[in-house]
Amino acid sequence: MTDSEGPEIPVVCEGCGTRTAVPFDDVEDAVARHNEQLHDGDPVAEVDPDVLDELADRFARDSGLLE
Repeated sequence: MTDSEGPEIPVVCEGCGTRTAVPFDDVEDAVARHNEQLHDGDPVAEVDPDVLDELADRFARDSGLLE
C-alpha cells in the first residue's frame, strides 16, 4: 500500500460471514453496494465495530472530551 491510498478499513458482514479490508476512500460505497446487492439494502455489512470504538475513543481523547 502506498501513502496516497490511505489505510484499509476492515468491513464485516455477519449475514455473509465475510470480512474484508477496503481502502478508506472506498468504504462508504463498498458497504452500500454490498448491502444493496446482497441484502436488499438492509444495513448488514458495516465497518468493524471494534475499529469504530477505537476511533471514537481516540477522537474523545484527542479532543479533550475525557478531561
